Amino acid sequence: MLRLAIPILFATFGRIGFGRSLAALLWMTMILCAMLAVLRREGVFAAGLNHWDEMIGYTALFCAAMALIQSSGN
Repeated sequence: MLRLAIPILFATFGRIGFGRSLAALLWMTMILCAMLAVLRREGVFAAGLNHWDEMIGYTALFCAAMALIQSSGN
């Protein structure tokens, strides 16, 4: 929960608007999760949750944020 609260807090104070700031921060978090998964040599289809699964969750949030941005016309 804290990992999602931090990007939301930073997006609140972004100069380009909340939606675009949140989308950019979610994109950066996706890249960070992928890099951590590669560095830790985590399996993509492991039995437990790992950074790959977290990256997929952030990807879904990123896609939802982009869909809302696109539908609002901004």
